[in-house]
Amino acid sequence: MPRPFLPYGRQSIDDSDIEAVARVLRSDWLTTGPAVDAFEADFAACTGAQYAIACSNGTTALHLALAGLDVGPGDVCIVPAITFMATANAAIYCGADIVFADVDATTGLMTPDTLRQAIARVSGARLRAILPVHLAGQCEDMAAMREIADAVGARLVEDACHALGTRWQDRPVGACEQSDAACFSFHPVKTIAAGEGGMVTTSDAALAARLRRLRSHGIERDPARMEQGQDEPWWHEMQELGWNYRLCDVQAALARSQLHRLDAFAAKRKALAAAYDALLAGHPLVKALVRTPDCDPCLHLYPVRIDFAGAGTDRATIMRALQERGIGSQVHYIPVPSQPWYRRRYGDQTPPGAAGYYAQTLSLPLFTDMAPDDPARVVAALDAVLGG
Repeated sequence: MPRPFLPYGRQSIDDSDIEAVARVLRSDWLTTGPAVDAFEADFAACTGAQYAIACSNGTTALHLALAGLDVGPGDVCIVPAITFMATANAAIYCGADIVFADVDATTGLMTPDTLRQAIARVSGARLRAILPVHLAGQCEDMAAMREIADAVGARLVEDACHALGTRWQDRPVGACEQSDAACFSFHPVKTIAAGEGGMVTTSDAALAARLRRLRSHGIERDPARMEQGQDEPWWHEMQELGWNYRLCDVQAALARSQLHRLDAFAAKRKALAAAYDALLAGHPLVKALVRTPDCDPCLHLYPVRIDFAGAGTDRATIMRALQERGIGSQVHYIPVPSQPWYRRRYGDQTPPGAAGYYAQTLSLPLFTDMAPDDPARVVAALDAVLGG
């Protein structure tokens, strides 16, 4: 009997998740109800953050965080060149410009040195925010990023969309001990799923209050903060321009149920990653992701670096051959500066580290419901198509 196809990532749904959603469907609240509040409270406790603000997806989380920090026209944000384009797009939505930082070619991560080099290229505008990206679930050096950001008067917003369950210096990513805010995604291939969903965590009470307002059209309902109508129960005021970035109760119930399984999800992902690491140790053509210090990652992705030239082949050929053997794969990511929209805006400025990382990267299957021997199956298939 053929073994099931292994995508590069997928959700894990069990009966407890289905029942959590069914309870909401049987309730009076499908949106703007108690399931969202409960999810936010549990998420804040899980990450160690003082506040957690749920929203519709990871992109809107990034946009809300930057808008809440007053990023706007005339500002510059620094974004690593290797990331999903949403990291950069969120700053563009605010009217800001981007300076792309190079990354380490072996990790795909922005480093303190590449950040300083990017800062040196900011001219004629205010550097407003720096967005470290915890690619694949590995952390940036947040203490170094904080020191650099403070030295130039910039805010620090973590793109932690890959990093739920990861710990840095034995503290959960999302606690915001070094950053102004951290942003998460609950897309089905992430560690927990909401269908679509996002979260911003912060330890800043004023920022948290503003994010809650911005995610719902900038509407204020607290009588103590309104300009008039304090005695009129229907009254509400649009204090600033916001968006409909709310998370509904159906999504929140699913994500909250998944959050209660996070420890098991993280343990399984770590076991699968360790199996891959052991299988690829000393491999002549395939290198596991170089791990960063002080980080205990819950990997969202398992990217490897492949010497395609040494194998006498190319990435597209390898991906098609793996697909024929029941193995899915993906590329994370095409450097954002090389995307046509960004090339037209800024010219071709893909830096060398990002180009080097992109040239060799391929993400292999990693998801909670994989069998313990699936990494061996994947590596055997990869060896076969590489001619090993």
